[in-house]
Amino acid sequence: MRAFCLPVLLVMALLAGCSKEAPAPQRPPPPVSVLEVKPQTIPFVSTFVAQTESSQQVDILARVSGFLERIAYREGEVVKQGQMLFELDRKPFQAQLDAAKGSLAAQQARLNTARATLDRVTPLAAQNAVSQSDLDRAQGEFEAATAAVYTAQAKLTEAELNLGYATIRSPVTGVASRATVRQGTYVNSLSPESKLTYVAALDPIWVNFSVSQNQMARMRELTQKGIVVTPKGEDLEVELTLPDGTPHPHKGRISFADPSFSQDTGTFLVRAVIPNPKRELRPGMFVNAAVRGAVRPNAIVVPQLAVQQGPNGHSVYVVKDDGTAEVRPVVVGDYYGDKGIVVVSGLHGGDRVITDGVLKVVPGQPVKVVEPGAGDAAARAAKAGGAAKQ
Repeated sequence: MRAFCLPVLLVMALLAGCSKEAPAPQRPPPPVSVLEVKPQTIPFVSTFVAQTESSQQVDILARVSGFLERIAYREGEVVKQGQMLFELDRKPFQAQLDAAKGSLAAQQARLNTARATLDRVTPLAAQNAVSQSDLDRAQGEFEAATAAVYTAQAKLTEAELNLGYATIRSPVTGVASRATVRQGTYVNSLSPESKLTYVAALDPIWVNFSVSQNQMARMRELTQKGIVVTPKGEDLEVELTLPDGTPHPHKGRISFADPSFSQDTGTFLVRAVIPNPKRELRPGMFVNAAVRGAVRPNAIVVPQLAVQQGPNGHSVYVVKDDGTAEVRPVVVGDYYGDKGIVVVSGLHGGDRVITDGVLKVVPGQPVKVVEPGAGDAAARAAKAGGAAKQ
């Protein structure tokens, strides 16, 4: 009976041993790509929504009254400085000019007579050949004739100006707007309708944008801490980008900053002058203005994909010296380029930040550092191999 029990117990022991689970194989370290942090000097760019404005917009007004005889330009097109825009009926002004010339000639003749009389009376008065009253009368007539000549000359000048004002020319080179009056209309220079059109200079063109108190305070703080360094003389460059993303080919400079903040908006106006030789920019357009010239020394830039955002803020994975992954909280700043972002604090030079293969990383566990892009390729290959086995 004992001999029978021994084989049974042996079989049961073997069965019990086979029922125990075999230990699971250890998971291999996930492949990751890393970027070694190297502080560098990068541009510090501030971007604003801006609006264009003519650098010289001039209202064209009638300076004399008369009937509009001709519109001498094509509305909406570029006109040159000194080009004729409008012409009033010149005949009345020419007649006034001719009358002023005649009046001046008459007064000049009167002056000549008065001078000749004074020249005759003066030596006679010295010899007591004529009375003192005769001399005084001759002197008075000469001075009155002289004053009359000045008056006539002034009226002649006025008539010449009025005749010149009948031809209205552009004071600047720019685009002329539509005419507000038509040919044959009587234009009254003293009425609000005396404005005939306007001409807007387009090259160069002004670009205006507003800087808030918060932006100004932030820039001052960054400058005082040495995080941002501005160029000498605040020589800042401005680049424009159109709403469709097209960059304007010409760069400009800041030429004016309002000394005071607006009480309504809490901002102050900044103006840049931009070359516009092809007149691609027109007044009133909205554009993006990037102010360049300042730099951020010792900046740390990492790819945007390397930064994770959670309930406690931003963080990155860093490979420590022992080959394990560590979660590192960071504070991020502005974007840099299309794919980078500036890390304000949390990283130092020499840190190795995981850029690829982040999804497979477990904090505190080892990782395998591979060439950039190889981690994702290995993960795809492993995934494809698992799918094939299934």
